[in-house]
Order: sequence, then C-alpha cells, then structure tokens
Amino acid sequence: MTMGKEKKKKRHPLRNLFFFLVAVCAVLLYDSNTRIVTTEYPLQFDNLPAAFDGFRILELSDVHASVFGEDNKKLTDAVKSAAPDIIAVTGDLVDSKADNELAVVLPLMEKLVEIAPVYYVTGNHEWDSGIIRELFTGLESAGVHVLRNRSVEIERGGARIVLIGLDDPNGPADMMKPAEVFARAREQFGDAFTVTLVHRNSFLPLLSELGAEVVICGHAHGGIVRLPFTDGLVGPAREWFPTFTSGVYREGGAAMVVSRGVGNHTGMPRFLNNPHLPVVVLGK
Repeated sequence: MTMGKEKKKKRHPLRNLFFFLVAVCAVLLYDSNTRIVTTEYPLQFDNLPAAFDGFRILELSDVHASVFGEDNKKLTDAVKSAAPDIIAVTGDLVDSKADNELAVVLPLMEKLVEIAPVYYVTGNHEWDSGIIRELFTGLESAGVHVLRNRSVEIERGGARIVLIGLDDPNGPADMMKPAEVFARAREQFGDAFTVTLVHRNSFLPLLSELGAEVVICGHAHGGIVRLPFTDGLVGPAREWFPTFTSGVYREGGAAMVVSRGVGNHTGMPRFLNNPHLPVVVLGK
C-alpha cells in the first residue's frame, strides 16, 4: 500500500438527486409564471349563424396588473399571434392594492384595441381597488367597450350574435341581476345566439337556465398549483381542490370556457399552471 495517496471521495447519489430535483423545480417554477400558453377551444352549435363559423374570441382574464416583458410586449405579441376577431377581458385587470396599476393596464388596453375590438366586464378586485371610476374612464378613453350589465350586437356577413356582459357581484347592491340582463337582451335582440362574459366561474348553472350558449369567465387562477389528476389545489376563496378552473365545462345547452388567467395576487407562485390565453373558436 502506497502512503500519501488521497482517499477517494465518497459519492452521495441522494444528495445529487436532491440538487437535480431542486434545479428541475426551479426551472418549472420560472416557466410556470412567465411563459404564456394559448389554447384553442372549438365549440360547435347548430344555431350559430353561418357567418360566424370560425369566429375567434380571445379571453384575457385576471391580469392583476402583471407585466410580461417591456411594456407587456410578450403578452400583446401572444394576443396578436392568436388572430382574434374580438378580445374579451373578463375582470380583475387590477388588484386590490392599486398603486400605479392604471399605468400598467391602460397602456395594455390601448395596445389590444389596435389588434381587435375589446370588450370588458368587471371582476371582484376592481370593486375593491378604490380606483374603479378612474378605471372605467380610462378604459372608455382607450376605446374599450365596457359592458356593465348590458348587451351589444356584433355583426358579421349580414348576421349577428349578441355579447352579454355581467358585472361582478362585488358591484353595487342595487345593480341588475343576471336574469334581468338576459330578459332585456331577449327583448332587444330576440333569440339571437349569445356569448356571455362574466368574471366568476360559478355561474354556469344559472346561465344555463337563462338560455346562455357560451359563457366565458376566469376567477379561479387555474387552482394556482396544478398537479396530475387535479383541477388545481387552491381556489380563489383559499378552498382546497376547487372545480371549474380551466377549459370547457357544459351544462344543459351551455358551454363555459374558464381561463386560468395570466396574473396572480395570492402570494403563492403558479406551478405547472402557465399564464393562459384561451381562444374560443365558434363553429357549426
């Protein structure tokens, strides 16, 4: 045996595995909070006017004044790449802590209006923010259609569909209820095909009863952490294992598309739950 030889260093496979897993989780965590995912959801209806076959509605939900790249360029580029016919903004543009958030979301809306017509409904956080009036004024100045419990007609190729916008329940106590909004829409537009914009993901049973065909909403943030065989771990009310957090859900004749949103306000980072831009593609 030769003296002075250095002893071989012991390998620690478990320690190496630990550091490998930490690195993988760090990469996934970064990706889950920065890479925007666009998903198309084709929906077919016999009563859709033929002129609207292939009509594309991009949903932007739960921004919470988040920023993706300088001047939100990553977000606006993703929206433009989806080639929407209209853009539906389904609430929570700002957060409850609203310092300087208008300076983020209003320039974003100005850029989106250049891509396609933008229609907006309120979320719960706008009403808690303390800047709701300034937000409405800024959105309208930017050319955004603010749908506060009202309906508008969209025409294409001589045909029409009706866009119904519902205020979030956090709004004024004396505001119209969904049944009243739908009744007025039917009085004004008859039995036209409807697309309903609402923030919360809990309205499917009610809106199905009211005769809605398409419902577009957000609110659930995809359950924040998405693991296999779950619909997310944490709901917007901090409940465990929420439902109706992402994708298409059906009840009666209604199809509800739920966005996982693009922003976050919970303090818990997204995991396996990328910022989400749904594109509803109407078809016959």
